[in-house]
Amino acid sequence: MTKRTVLNASDIDRALKRISHEIVEANSGHQDLVILGIPTRGVSLAERLTQNLSTISQGQKVLSGVLDITLFRDDLAQIQRGVKPSIIPVEGIDNKVVIIVDDVLFSGRTIRAALDALAGIGRPRQVKLAVLVDRGHRELPIRPDFVGKNLPTAVAERVFVRLSENDGLDEVVIES
Repeated sequence: MTKRTVLNASDIDRALKRISHEIVEANSGHQDLVILGIPTRGVSLAERLTQNLSTISQGQKVLSGVLDITLFRDDLAQIQRGVKPSIIPVEGIDNKVVIIVDDVLFSGRTIRAALDALAGIGRPRQVKLAVLVDRGHRELPIRPDFVGKNLPTAVAERVFVRLSENDGLDEVVIES
């Protein structure tokens, strides 16, 4: 098995700062934004994006939360993870621009589940997708709006995102 690091801590930080600026530019500011991370690493990335957006907006509060998709997955019978509640800002998501955040976009099935979960919570004005890594091989017609790194991979390869909040270090690794 071969392993190669494709992003280190400074690469990840730079990608998240760029995505943060792209979000502000695409939204003409930070008003009406709600950043929702998909557990597990999407939550950590969403928190970092929220911090960056607060810095860019000179300390103004950016709404953020957690979007648990467990019950909406099409492989629910195969997973062992317990259901954790979504944590949505008190202000809700109705008529807001929601940015769903995940670590790796692959088949698109996780994002489909996220859209289903979101529909049960409220009706946003617009939904956008931010991912740290887009590795291709989509099975569904889903495309991210904000991407840290496009990383063409073979289907048999695996992409691992490790973040200090979850794993003690920041890196993106491909194993084949």
